[in-house]
Amino acid sequence: MIVMKTRFGKAAVALCLLAAALLLPFSQSAGAAGADAGDKIYVISVENAVEQGLSSYMGRAFQMIAEDPQARMVIVEIDTPGGLVTAAQSIRKTIEGCSLEVVALVKGGAISAGTYIAMSCDKIAMLPGTTIGDVEPRVGNEAADEKFLSYWRAEMSSLAEAHGRDKEIAKAMVDRDMELDGIKKEGQLLTLTALEAVEVGYCDLFVTNRDELKAIYGLEQAVYASVELSAPEKLARFITNPSIAPFILMVGIAGVIIEVLTAGFGIAGIIGGSCLTLYFAGHLIAGYAGWGAVLLFLAGIVLMVVEGIMPGFGVPGVTGMLCFTASIVLLAPSFQTGVQSVLIAVVGSVVLIALAVKLLGRSKYWDRLSLGLSLGKEGGYISQREDTGIYVGQKGRTATPLRPAGIVILEGGKRLDVVSEGGFIEKDQAVTITGADGPRIVAARDP
Repeated sequence: MIVMKTRFGKAAVALCLLAAALLLPFSQSAGAAGADAGDKIYVISVENAVEQGLSSYMGRAFQMIAEDPQARMVIVEIDTPGGLVTAAQSIRKTIEGCSLEVVALVKGGAISAGTYIAMSCDKIAMLPGTTIGDVEPRVGNEAADEKFLSYWRAEMSSLAEAHGRDKEIAKAMVDRDMELDGIKKEGQLLTLTALEAVEVGYCDLFVTNRDELKAIYGLEQAVYASVELSAPEKLARFITNPSIAPFILMVGIAGVIIEVLTAGFGIAGIIGGSCLTLYFAGHLIAGYAGWGAVLLFLAGIVLMVVEGIMPGFGVPGVTGMLCFTASIVLLAPSFQTGVQSVLIAVVGSVVLIALAVKLLGRSKYWDRLSLGLSLGKEGGYISQREDTGIYVGQKGRTATPLRPAGIVILEGGKRLDVVSEGGFIEKDQAVTITGADGPRIVAARDP
């Protein structure tokens, strides 16, 4: 670990390290000097969030590079705010398995998982104005618990040790409670500028552009090459983005639920089905899980529809929700991420359905969701809340036969729906109201 006590000392050491960094590759890359014009330097871009789609793409790209006899070097250009730990660890294995020199070129911010990827490379080069660090693991907007923090601190320390870097610096990027004299105060996360990274040995090459890096390695005659993202890989990168995936799942669930509540197949079903299709397709392409997760999800949807048709809450509903939840967790990079995605999607779906009720309540489309018939007095409907006990003892005549139900007209002209106390009573027979229980009025034939 390098500790600077004065600004002058820092500047002097930085200049020495900078000069050494520019000269070092010449001695280490003598085999690359005098490269042929047909030699290639492959450039792989790590931008936006680090997710499983990026990991799958880099696995394919490095495989193609390994099969190219003209490949001489790989430059991984990094400008990312971070992303999934599991994806970054998969990318590390890909990079460390490459037999060529792999140089990380930080052209923006190598933050969090971006730092982990940069440290996995053989050398780290940085452009002016760039940064590296802040590798604190987070779950949503909160810092991870101590258990995972301890694991990730050890993981970063091991990575630094494997590539000849200061382990304490690596741990300080993870743990805000660590203090490094002259470098980091307690309560802060360590993020380094390019020159600060040179000082502490986390930047091997300080360059102004990619061509300068190319010249340092004596590969002026080599041409740049790249492995383009395929259309499915672009889709996978978009869908598996930690900020996008829960939103797509949320819209998909809400659309399906709204469509189940309506008759026919409409816009809600198309949008919901499309979002769910995109969600599962993106995760399958990224290699998160196989078709088992898809089958579990479909089984869950079918079972929940069955529960919606059947009265009560029983086995189909519980089983369906378990299948649905299990399918999302299987697709997620970790159990914790899967549960978080399910919770975000369910809560968001409830909000979307509530908004649909409010916005569509007065539209013709909402008529498919609600009963528009009003049972009011204007339609001839009469409330049964009246006290029917007042009719007990009154006399009348049957207006229809009682079999056993029928109509009786009281002496005052009131028409009542009644049931006979005994058996069949013919029409136009004298009767007396003998009992009343709510809307049920009982009549008996007069002797």
